[in-house]
Amino acid sequence: MSDTTHDGAVALSTPPSADDGLSAAEMATKYGLTVSGARPGLFEYVRQLWGRRHFIMAFSRAKLTAQYSQAKLGQLWQVATPLLNALVYYLIFGLILGTRKGMTQEVFIPFLVTGVFVFTFTQSSVMAGVRAISGNLGLVRALHFPRASLPISFSLQQLQQLLFSMIVLAVVAVAFGSYPGPSWLLIIPALVMQFLFNTGLAMIMARLGSKTPDLAQLMPFVMRTWMYASGVMFSIPVMLKDKPDWIANVLQYNPAAIYMDLIRFALIDGYGSENLPSHVWAVALAWAVLVGVLGFVYFWKAEERYGRG
Repeated sequence: MSDTTHDGAVALSTPPSADDGLSAAEMATKYGLTVSGARPGLFEYVRQLWGRRHFIMAFSRAKLTAQYSQAKLGQLWQVATPLLNALVYYLIFGLILGTRKGMTQEVFIPFLVTGVFVFTFTQSSVMAGVRAISGNLGLVRALHFPRASLPISFSLQQLQQLLFSMIVLAVVAVAFGSYPGPSWLLIIPALVMQFLFNTGLAMIMARLGSKTPDLAQLMPFVMRTWMYASGVMFSIPVMLKDKPDWIANVLQYNPAAIYMDLIRFALIDGYGSENLPSHVWAVALAWAVLVGVLGFVYFWKAEERYGRG
């Protein structure tokens, strides 16, 4: 539209806009605009994760392959590393300190190797979770995807590594007189529950580590303390029989000890149910569901803040 001034000149005027007086938030709502990287609803987030399942699997396999790509023995180190750890622990704790009290040699060696392999699964998942966001900022900032894909893929990577190790563990068990039987099938639900627990814990650590990168320097000390308190190298009831009962109960019901003992019970013929705490399967399931669900929700709550700042 135009108006004519008193001297004959033409002045252009802008017609009133329907957006006049609207705030930025109101205009965004009017035109269907959303915040870039905004956190979706919980169920929508789960749906997005399911849609990225192929990426999660491929990413975990790629990380597993690249982990030992510079070593001459390659992926043999996936098995050799925990075996060497088990050998060191056997020399120090089994022979020198005599922590195999109450167990024969045929039980103690599979007991020890199982403990090292199973605890390493949790330890590696936690350590990878701490760096899941802070160690992949380039990927987080460049692409839009559910950030939970990263800690889940790292936990899946550690599960695949454990499955390689389980082959060696089975050989060790057979070599010391524990042969395959129906009880070996119990390893499957025990590992599924441990994987859910590890993934939830990795998500908690991923959120904490995204804001506090120095947490990666502290966690090795925390994990080492947890390992010594979980009966990796000794039987908790036997070693603490002269201590107050509550101490042994606290240590036995901690999740790392629970999952180790379940797999020991399934795998080793001489490791009977008398070595397990009461209601052990219910406790294992409770730990898996509690930490898995809480870890997922805790991570999801900060979805839109990852990679910023």
